[in-house]
Amino acid sequence: MSEQVNIASTSDSIQDGALASMGKEGKYLTFYVADEEYGLEILKVREIIGLMDITAVPKTPDFVRGVINLRGKVIPVVELRSKFNIESTADTEHTCIIVVDVAFENSTIQIGVLVDSVSEVLDISAENIEDTPSFGTALKTDFIRGMAKAKGSVKILLNIESVLTAEELTQLSENQGQA
Repeated sequence: MSEQVNIASTSDSIQDGALASMGKEGKYLTFYVADEEYGLEILKVREIIGLMDITAVPKTPDFVRGVINLRGKVIPVVELRSKFNIESTADTEHTCIIVVDVAFENSTIQIGVLVDSVSEVLDISAENIEDTPSFGTALKTDFIRGMAKAKGSVKILLNIESVLTAEELTQLSENQGQA
């Protein structure tokens, strides 16, 4: 009888994992940072723009490249390589900025995310998304929405609201308001 309980419990945990992934299915814009492919919910993406002049802002964190003027609106630009502690490289003709909407303090702010290149938009089903594996308690992975299996590889799906901490978003929001 204990085997039946174990089987039922295994079945429940499989169903729980499937239910957790169901809310994650949908369309994702995929892009590269270094040799890894990431994805952002397409509903969070405002637009993709080519690299443009970025004005450095003093006293901002290292991962903030600066701000851009996009049709009269000043938008902070976060360099994902730096934010993820990946060695910086020179910008190329493929380097671009993904402008995303981030929910913050009962409003939405726009942030530019600097990436090496944009790949494509993928429709990823729930059965192809797994929860983030456990890396131990010392490593925070709440910025990872899930791991998608698509086109023979794994794509890291980002929760853009969790890529930056509340303190970092506050600083970016203040800088955006002052500029």
